[in-house]
Amino acid sequence: MSEKISTAPIEHRAEAVKAALVDTGLVSAQMFDDVAEIAESWKPENGAHVVARAWTDPDFMDRLLSDATAACAEFGYAGPQGEYIVALENTPTCHNVIVCTQCSCTAWPVLGLPPDWYKSPEYRARVVREPRRVLAEMGLNVGKDVSVRVWETSAETRYLVIPMRPNETEDWTLDQLAALVSRESMIGVAVAGRP
Repeated sequence: MSEKISTAPIEHRAEAVKAALVDTGLVSAQMFDDVAEIAESWKPENGAHVVARAWTDPDFMDRLLSDATAACAEFGYAGPQGEYIVALENTPTCHNVIVCTQCSCTAWPVLGLPPDWYKSPEYRARVVREPRRVLAEMGLNVGKDVSVRVWETSAETRYLVIPMRPNETEDWTLDQLAALVSRESMIGVAVAGRP
């Protein structure tokens, strides 16, 4: 007869690992605080502000497309996982989508930590082979006249999709425009303006 092994809640296990690392001197308690503070600043709203600015400022759009790392750093969105960002512009004839087939790499400073579906083996394997079908299953039907390009994010290069600006938003403020931009639209599995 096998015994059922109980495990402590994840929070308790994480605290135990943290305590062990600090006790052995491998890391300092301050390092954990510093990393937590940085991680709290990583959120999709950062990328949404970058996209809204690109939609309204052609010079910034040019800078974003030529050196997204530097353009994002203009907002203070830089650091770990944001060293090599490449911006991909969606157009009426080309739709971009990103994936990391090895793990879950994204541009954390502008996209935040990756959502669970992005890390799933199913998404990582299928979006490369059948992107239109995966996008449709996620609620985005890309027209047959639009090419779909799948980009593999890696430790060396991280991508940010610039979704197309929704129609009839010409007089909107940057904050109003940013509210239309979701993390999903900056990964390429949704369009701006849809929930």
